[in-house]
Amino acid sequence: MATYVTSDAHGHARALDRALERASLTRDDTLYVLGDMIDRGPDPVGVMRIVRAMPNVHVLMGNHESMMLDALAGGGQADILTWEMNGGYTTASGLDALAREEYLELVEWVGSLPLFDMVEVAGRIYVLVHAGIDALELRGYLATAGYDPELGYSHVPADVMRAGLSEQAVEDLLWIRGDFWGEPTGLVNACGKGPVVIAGHTPTVLLARYANGMSRRVLDEDGRACMVEVGASWDTFGVADRIDIDCSAAAGAPAGRVGILRLDDRRIFYGEIEDND
Repeated sequence: MATYVTSDAHGHARALDRALERASLTRDDTLYVLGDMIDRGPDPVGVMRIVRAMPNVHVLMGNHESMMLDALAGGGQADILTWEMNGGYTTASGLDALAREEYLELVEWVGSLPLFDMVEVAGRIYVLVHAGIDALELRGYLATAGYDPELGYSHVPADVMRAGLSEQAVEDLLWIRGDFWGEPTGLVNACGKGPVVIAGHTPTVLLARYANGMSRRVLDEDGRACMVEVGASWDTFGVADRIDIDCSAAAGAPAGRVGILRLDDRRIFYGEIEDND
């Protein structure tokens, strides 16, 4: 029973299928999808269908799902224009082609998606969010709950960590970039113990604008975007406290692809976006 995470397929159903085929998930495995299934790419509805049909899948809200809901909820012209400017026209077209029953089911399902999740794999807690967290705010909450930063946060009970995450601003969970990737979270201590945050939202091809301490180049030898671990240092015994899993699918071919990370052994499976997708 393995645990996988992916994010930001952005309507590229074929690339997601390729990544899933290479990962070879079984019915006993668990997949976390960290939002932005939709917009930009050619088949957002196809991505949602693939995800919903999978067993043991947990899906989070992304900023693009949030924009879709704002636009479809009868929001003002600004909400509609914002969604369209961010690639929402591909999703709108796909939804318009659906029978009313499936349309309503998909929209209701998206509206029910949570903003964060947590999972423990091989003794490590992973905080799962779409964009990132306000780490200072979270550490402040944990301090008020009686947890000393000098001792680290590896033994914070799950319910306390979830309560702290529930106090995070929605805007941060869905949209944060530089403030998250630019500074260590402070959740991993000098013994290398503590929660690691996994997020998408920021395409790794742009990560150098915000982050220091990246584990690898953002493009491989073929010019394809890679997942990147961030923050490994002497202060954390070489443990990266953040992982960016947005493999730039929003950009399409040739650099963009969909990636799936298996947390049990940190193996990555990629699905390339081809010119004809």
